[in-house]
Amino acid sequence: MDSNFNNFRESQHLIPINIENKERYYLDLINIEHSWTGRLDAQLANTFILESNQLLINAIVLFEKGYFDCAFYSLRQSLEISTTMTYLVDNDEESRKIELEKWKTQSSFPMYGQMIKFLQEKRPVFSEIKGKMADYFEELEKVKKKLNKYVHKQGFKTFYISRNHPLNWREDNSKFTSEFEEYLKKCIGAVAVFRLTIDPFPILLSDENIYLRTGDLLTRGYDDNFIETYIGLNHIENYKKTDLYIGHLEFFLQEEAKEPHTADVVKNQYIDKLQIDNILKQKHLLSMHDLAAVVLARVSEKIAKIYCIGGIHMYFTSTKSKRESWSWSSDDFKSFKESESKYNQRYDEAFISYIEIHEEEYYVEHNEKFFGEEILKLEEVKNLTYNS
Repeated sequence: MDSNFNNFRESQHLIPINIENKERYYLDLINIEHSWTGRLDAQLANTFILESNQLLINAIVLFEKGYFDCAFYSLRQSLEISTTMTYLVDNDEESRKIELEKWKTQSSFPMYGQMIKFLQEKRPVFSEIKGKMADYFEELEKVKKKLNKYVHKQGFKTFYISRNHPLNWREDNSKFTSEFEEYLKKCIGAVAVFRLTIDPFPILLSDENIYLRTGDLLTRGYDDNFIETYIGLNHIENYKKTDLYIGHLEFFLQEEAKEPHTADVVKNQYIDKLQIDNILKQKHLLSMHDLAAVVLARVSEKIAKIYCIGGIHMYFTSTKSKRESWSWSSDDFKSFKESESKYNQRYDEAFISYIEIHEEEYYVEHNEKFFGEEILKLEEVKNLTYNS
């Protein structure tokens, strides 16, 4: 059959609409992508966080292609997935196992409204958050009802053959696009808020005073603009009144704050060589890997990177590497370790030297060969302790 005929049949009632702020939304959604929880009993939530994020992206793609009702449905799915995440995690261990099995086997499982009711009545964490953020959840409920109008095809404006009829093609779609973007923003915010029922780290870490008191976490904080645009500063101030937030806040305020350059080592694996003396003043806040990397970086200005854990964990220094490629292979590091010559092994445009510290393997990437004094210093690092 003629492909032109097929294309006509498939697109005759579709009108693509461009979303000018699409890239901005995609960038802002990184806040959700990077909000993984480190709670060992809530790792399931991370899959739901990523799925919710994908549904929001799908909604943008579908709307632009003209499948507007599918776009609204994808937005509603993001709300339901986020609620399911909270329902499964904010539960006792035994109930969580039972409900998760129901969900996985697609047997009897509560709908959105039933989950919200259960959480509000039975689960103190969600109940307090919803109580403190009552205005926010009221706004969210209104958005969900509006989304349902499109999902359930209520009103001719939800029909393709009505909205996209040739007589209406000249109609300005800006109002319709604004409506979609309004719902999109609310759903992005909702996913971010339901994430906060697991733990408050995305908000805690947006406060530099707390950021400097935490270690290297899976979670990254929501940026201030994201909070203001998608949730609302007033709503977050109400969230900060919950026991969940206050308990975590008070715990971390008792911890010693890291200097920014020390925090860079711990959180970003970046070592500013001009600040090494200052970093070592807080060596008690470094892990053994952190400390070894800092001390190794101090050996020579030639050193650009330090690898450990078989090359999986990497530290950068303020010395830029001459090696152009960013890729690496575990086989490379295995051969470096097994080589008779542990120092000055060629690594593309740079060199690698292997050293063992307390039975842990370290690989030092450097731009020029090491010579006598530098090799002696590396040998001395082998005896590194926290008291060094």
